[in-house]
Amino acid sequence: MKQLKKSIAAVAVLGMTLTGAAGVYAGANLEKISAYLNHSIGIQVDGTVYNTGKTLTPITYKNTTYLPVRAIADVLEVPVRYDAKNNQVLIGGNGQTIELTNVKYSDAERKEIKSAFAKFDGFQTPYAPSQMVKGDVYQKTGASEDGVNMLFKHMTVYISPRDYSHGYDSKPVTLSNGTKAKWYTPDDTDMLGFQINDRFVTISSPDHSLSKAQLEKVAVSVAQLK
Repeated sequence: MKQLKKSIAAVAVLGMTLTGAAGVYAGANLEKISAYLNHSIGIQVDGTVYNTGKTLTPITYKNTTYLPVRAIADVLEVPVRYDAKNNQVLIGGNGQTIELTNVKYSDAERKEIKSAFAKFDGFQTPYAPSQMVKGDVYQKTGASEDGVNMLFKHMTVYISPRDYSHGYDSKPVTLSNGTKAKWYTPDDTDMLGFQINDRFVTISSPDHSLSKAQLEKVAVSVAQLK
């Protein structure tokens, strides 16, 4: 399955002009689109069929069915971006490995992080991700009622003595370092939860710009802050 997703990410590149997209949208409105149908999507890549079991709402216009690019990206659990230079919508990047970069906390930021953890008795040891997806930016850390919240531009890392995944349906996953984790979705944002020593870590991308695969890579870097 992982290899298949990699293949999909490598080949799923859609060419699209902005005027063309606008034309389809305007035309569809003028015709008062005749059909909105729910279907389980199946995608064939290199002769292999990938059935997600998820539902999408395609738009049928003049005997042609259109699927929203963002919806396809969500189904495949890969990021989507627009390449203005080449006038293309890219789903899943270009098939290269996920690129991470080290988080360089300043002395003031380290002090802020340690101060947030120090507010909890028996929970003072600071933990933080040492890496982030390239292009992301660390912003700030603060203590909440029962944990520490670390905010990045595209990611939130919440560390608490409490496991917030209880009561939600979850999907187990094993991180590359062997840590047992699970995905769950309390609202419209996927959460990755796992335990490190005496605490529970929850990682998510509130703006939905980071994929599950990217967040799983970042999760491996969460460790005690020196």
